[in-house]
Amino acid sequence: MGNVKTGYVAILGKPNVGKSTLMNTLLGQKLSIITNKPQTTRKRILGILTEENYQIIFLDTPGILEPAYLLHEKMMEHVENSVKDADIVILMLDINADPDGIQTLQDDYVYKFLLKTKKTKILLLNKVDLTSQEHTKLLIHKLEASASFKEIIPISASLGFNVSSVLSAILEYLPEGPKYYPDDIVADANERFFVSEIIREKIFELYKEEIPYSCEVVVEDFKEREDSKYFIHGEIVVERETQKAILIGKQGAAIKRLGETARHDVEDFLQHPVYLELRVKVREKWRSDENMLKSFGYTPDKD
Repeated sequence: MGNVKTGYVAILGKPNVGKSTLMNTLLGQKLSIITNKPQTTRKRILGILTEENYQIIFLDTPGILEPAYLLHEKMMEHVENSVKDADIVILMLDINADPDGIQTLQDDYVYKFLLKTKKTKILLLNKVDLTSQEHTKLLIHKLEASASFKEIIPISASLGFNVSSVLSAILEYLPEGPKYYPDDIVADANERFFVSEIIREKIFELYKEEIPYSCEVVVEDFKEREDSKYFIHGEIVVERETQKAILIGKQGAAIKRLGETARHDVEDFLQHPVYLELRVKVREKWRSDENMLKSFGYTPDKD
C-alpha cells in the first residue's frame, strides 16, 4: 500500500451548473438534493469518498450570486468558508448556458471567491452533451491561455461522462496525509438534515414561482421505532399567509401530495417505513432575520 492522500475539494459555480449532480455522481449515491431550479442548495453539503489509499471530502456549495437579502449573504459565507477549507477548488461552468465562459469567469463574485485564491484550481466545462465537440475544443483552447487552472476538463455530470478524469485530476493534486473520517462515513450531517432537504427538494419540484424560495424546512421530531414506522414531524416555514394557503392547497390536497411524495424518498433514504407529518408556519421575513437564520443553521461555524 502506498501513501494515503486526503483533502477537501470545494465545488463552486453559479446557480444550476450541476455542482450537486457532480458530487452525487462522484460519490455514487445521492446526498445533495437536485432540481431544475437555481438556488436549490443553500448550505454546503459535505460528502466523503473513501478508498484504501485516499479520502476526498467534497464540499457542495450554494450557487454563487449577488446577495439580494440576508439569506443570500449567509449562503455566500458558506461558499467563502468552503474555499478557505479546501485543498483543491473546482469551478464548474455550464457550457450550454454560458458558451463563452464570460458570464462565469468575469462575474465579480466568482472572482471574489475563486480567482484570487492561491489554492489549486480545476475548471470543469459541464453539459458538453448539449453542445458540439468543436465548440468544446475551441473553448478549452481559449481558456487554457488564462493559465488560472491546473486542468480544464469537459464533462457531463448527469451522464457521468469524463467524471473519472475529474477524479484522476483531484488525486493528482490531493495532498498526502491521514484520513479524517472513518472509512464507512459518507457524510457528516445527521439524518434530520437530510430528511429536511428531501422535503425541501419536493417543494421545489411541486410548487412554482416564489414558493420554494420562501420555504424553510425544519424536522422538529424524529422518533426511530424498530418495530413500527419512524415518526417524523416536519415544519415548513413560509413568509406570508398567502404562501401558507398555496402550500396547503384546497382542502389540504397540495400538502397531502407533498407529504406522500416526500415520504417515499425519505423511506428510500432511511431504508425504513415512515409516518411523515407536515405542518406550515408563517414567520414573516425569515430570510432577512438574523436570529431565525441562525436557528435554521445558516450561520456558518467560525473556525
